[in-house]
Amino acid sequence: MNETLRPRGREQEEARLAALLEALRASAPQRDLAGGHAAAEKQRIADAGLLTIAVPREFGGQFGAASGAQSGDTASAGLCWSDVYTIIRKLARVDSALAHLLGFQCLQVASVELWGSPAQRANWLQGTVEHRWWWGNAVNPLDTRLVAQSDGAGGWRLHGKKGFCSGTYGSQMMTVSAHDPATGNPVFAVVPTTRAGITVHDDWDPIGQRQTDSGTVSFENVEVRAAEVLQRPDTPRATLRTLVSQGVLTNLFVGLAEGALEEARAYVLANGRPWINAGVQHVADDPYLQQRFGEMRVQSLAAAVLADRAGALLDAAWLEGEALGAATRAEVSLAISEAKIVAHRAALETGEQLFEACGARATGAALALDRFWRNARVHTLHDPLDYRVRDVGRHTLLQELPQPTLYT
Repeated sequence: MNETLRPRGREQEEARLAALLEALRASAPQRDLAGGHAAAEKQRIADAGLLTIAVPREFGGQFGAASGAQSGDTASAGLCWSDVYTIIRKLARVDSALAHLLGFQCLQVASVELWGSPAQRANWLQGTVEHRWWWGNAVNPLDTRLVAQSDGAGGWRLHGKKGFCSGTYGSQMMTVSAHDPATGNPVFAVVPTTRAGITVHDDWDPIGQRQTDSGTVSFENVEVRAAEVLQRPDTPRATLRTLVSQGVLTNLFVGLAEGALEEARAYVLANGRPWINAGVQHVADDPYLQQRFGEMRVQSLAAAVLADRAGALLDAAWLEGEALGAATRAEVSLAISEAKIVAHRAALETGEQLFEACGARATGAALALDRFWRNARVHTLHDPLDYRVRDVGRHTLLQELPQPTLYT
């Protein structure tokens, strides 16, 4: 963020963030090995004031200009998506699972902002500030097992299951998408996680992202009231939710690449030895090791630059509001795809090259240095890279911009 635009008190907020990151960095290896629900760490995130970074300032949050603010009033300048993504990226450097949880918190808040009525926005966004709600989701678009049946009065009853429900375990509120078999259309809603008939299963057991609470949620005749149904408008602005989501993942990957590079550097300088044929006394003078770190740096830097560019374009599109056109929206989508491709590769490659740089002793289980690659591998499988590269190639050859889909 431009230093001249910092609202008063931002320095204190950044000091709290730095303290939080240091604490999470210290416990990350052990928590990764243990898995499970990071209740204490989530409380620290809440205490640091991060649950409201995507809540508009008109509802008491930190996002955007304060209501009634005048142009040039630096004290009222709030956060934008670039700022939110920077926070997520910093968190991902030390713990990508908790960065995932915070990113998806922001995504659910954005869902309410984009799809909610004025009354819904006021209710749920002010509630997030007042009650410090954690948000989860059961919105996985490819999972159609959750069925919605109309109650005839504007509400619904939900039956079935959803998988990959990030952040729902331990949350207070959740967004839900269900399949309406009568029309073939999705139904979107917000419900309290503790509503009767909802069971959040503690069944998340992947090789990485172990503390994202992303298990299965069951719904047995769950009531959705008419006032809880989100009406998704058919506008380019409404489809920005997908781009917010993809921006979260992109910056998660950038953070993973940067975090792996930081860990590799610290380990090598503290524990590394020059190879017997290097002809140098100090490990940092090994020319091949220097080359390896140079490659890792270039990869992570390229990912960060493209992610920053995409974030700036999203900021500009967001500010257009309902005037946002389809072409501008598509240009943001293309930029996010370009950034995500490079960040995807950087996270995986840097997580692997960490071990080439650090050597055999770095594979000790207690260090959990493999968490960077494992976390990247789990998350980079959310949508096929080949199709995203194809979209970029199609635009390069034919100047065709990508159409809005569930992932672009």
